[in-house]
Formats: sequence, structure tokens, C-alpha cells
Amino acid sequence: MMKKVSFIHAADLHLDSPFKGLAHVPQAVFHDIRESTFSALDHLVQVAIEKKVDFVLLVGDLFDHEEQSLKAQIRLRSACEQLQKQQINVYMSHGNHDYINGNIHPVSYPDNVFIFPDEKIRHFTYPEDEHPLAAIYGFSYENQAVTMNKAKDYNLSNRNIPFHIATLHGSIHNNKDHDPYAPFQVNDLTQDDFDYWALGHIHKRQILKQSPPILYPGNTQGRHHGESGDKGCYHVVLTESGCDYSFIPLHSIRFESMTVDVSHSENIYGLESMLRDQLKNVRQRTTPILIRLHLVSADAELYMWEQNKYIDEIIDVLNEAHMHEKQWIYIYDVKTSLHEKISVHQTIKNDHFISELSTQFEKSSIHPLLTDLYHHRQGRKFLEQLTTEEEQTIKEKAEQLLISELLKGKGE
Repeated sequence: MMKKVSFIHAADLHLDSPFKGLAHVPQAVFHDIRESTFSALDHLVQVAIEKKVDFVLLVGDLFDHEEQSLKAQIRLRSACEQLQKQQINVYMSHGNHDYINGNIHPVSYPDNVFIFPDEKIRHFTYPEDEHPLAAIYGFSYENQAVTMNKAKDYNLSNRNIPFHIATLHGSIHNNKDHDPYAPFQVNDLTQDDFDYWALGHIHKRQILKQSPPILYPGNTQGRHHGESGDKGCYHVVLTESGCDYSFIPLHSIRFESMTVDVSHSENIYGLESMLRDQLKNVRQRTTPILIRLHLVSADAELYMWEQNKYIDEIIDVLNEAHMHEKQWIYIYDVKTSLHEKISVHQTIKNDHFISELSTQFEKSSIHPLLTDLYHHRQGRKFLEQLTTEEEQTIKEKAEQLLISELLKGKGE
């Protein structure tokens, strides 16, 4: 009989994530948002049981913070207990967010849970009929940063074991989009005959290599606009003839970005009608959706509508119409811009001042303007450093507001 092993590969659960920047949404919606990481965990357990897998791999950042909340740990323990009743093992590691030495109240897990205890590459053996069927390799972060290339330390323990599965929470060397923890090159992962590499740390689903499969499943639940679309895990079946894997969504809320060209809206009521139609066209919903809306136009009047709070009022009306549905839609963020900056200049032909103003915005940095704020003795502890995108948004918004005032003056 051909040997076979099946498992769920998940990573970056970030249980009990605080969802920063979303506290302004209505309480009922925010409750669903705060519970979404736990709902994704519940879905993972359901999938594992339905697929009758042998075990589950959880590859780092199970929790959002090193001081793992008791609620998060208890919910994960409960999930493992449900899997134990179905004789499904769990092999898990800690990553840079939930590193071992940061947790002052560790919880005890049931006997079906096997945790990589430190930064040394170790392996657990999964048995079948008292014979080893699979070896699962990995390590946990003891402290927040692992800067060494750990991939080169992975070696098969016993080549008589049918299947060898490596877990690694880290990123490709020179990946500038993420913190370079446990950096590796793809070639490092093919130096020995591993059947599958279960990766974690990168929240975007990626297939780095088909043979052997080297996969990032992404996180199980998006937490902001940069983590849009379906989020979930891989169901993997290894046999002596190869590997089959399929992605399974687990998210309970989906983040989406929507861009709407409102150039043809003759007035604010036309804008409301256009947005209402756009929401009707949102693809078939199986989960609630949080929308980041980008309104673009060739007409600078869009800025006037924004400044007069008309757009805010329309968004409130649209949200009220959809937020009470079971699969609700909620617009949580709105950005406005013109198609091209030249459109602003064309609105006031040959206006040298507007042109020079726009150039100065492009050249200037906002950092000098924030120095006093970030050095404020009491206020600074509540502030986080701005991302490049946030800085650019602030500059664009300031430019929009200033130009709209100038345009307003020109019309008088």
C-alpha cells in the first residue's frame, strides 16, 4: 500500500490582533473585526477535521504580540483540544511576534501539541502503526530577532523515514518589503531532500518553488488594507509519487480596495448614486467586507465635496444601509485624488503659483514639522513612526486642502 501523509499548513495567525486604525468603526462591526482572527482559527480546525488530516503545522506568529494574551492562548489551547479529540497532532513554532522569552504567562497545551522549544533545528516524528511516517523539522524564536541563515542548518535526520517536512519562519535574503528575519536563499532549501517546505512570516500567499514545494500560505486573516483578498491555509497531501496541495480560505472578514472614477458625477447626489451602484456590484459575498475607497476625478470639485464633509455624509449613509446585513459591507477609509496633478493646473490655466506650490510639496519632507510632536514628553509614547505610505498620504492631503482653498478663492 502506498504511504501517504496529509496536513494543514498555516502560519501567522496573529491571534488577538488589535486592528489598529479601525477603532472608529461602529461597535458591532468592530466586535466582528476583533473576533476575526479567532474565527479564522475556528475555520482552520473545521477544515482539518473535515479533511481528516494527520496533523496541523502552525509556522510562527501564532500570536500578535510577545506578551501573548491569556485569551489568545486559551483559544488556541481549546482549538488544539478539539483536534486532539480527532487524533490530529499539532506542530507549532514561535516567530518574531510571539517569541518565547516575551511570554510571561505560558499556557499548557494537550498531549497532541508539539512545540519547537528553542532556536536549535529539531525534529518531531509523526508515527503510523508505531512506525515513523514523517519527520517535521523547525525552530522557534527565543527573542524577537533571528538574523542568521537558519536554512543551512536543516538536515534529514533519518533517510529511512518516508516523508520529511521542514518549517521555517523567515524571509528571502534582501527582501526589502519585510523585516529580514532568518534570511535565506531558495537554493538553501534544496540542499537536502525535503519533501515540503512550510514557510511563515510573509503575509502574502506565495509559491517559491514547485519541486520540492516551498510555500508561504500567507496569514489566516487580513488585518489592514495591505492584506486584502482571500486569506487561509494549504491542505497538503504527500505520497511516494509526489505532492498535491490546495489553498483553502479561512478568513471571516475580507479587506478590499475599490477605486471609483467619479468624473461624470454632475453633483453630490450623482456621486451618492454612483457609489450605491458600485456597492451593489461588489462580487458575491461569503464574508463581510471592509472597503478602502479611492475616489478619483478629473474635476477639482471633488476636493470641495471632501472639504465640506459631503463625502463623509454619503459614506455614513451607505454604511448605515449595509452594516446590518449578515455579510455586511463597511467603508472604513476614503481617499480622494485627481487623475493627474496637471488637472489641477489646467483648472487655473497658466497659474505659475499653483505649479510652484505643487513642486514644493514634492520636494519637501514632513519630518521637520513633526519633530516637536515626536519629542513631546507625554505624547510621544502614544505615537508610532509613520510609514512611507502614511507620510505620502499626509502630504497629498495637505496639498489637496490647500489647493482646494485656492480654487475656491478663484471662483469668487
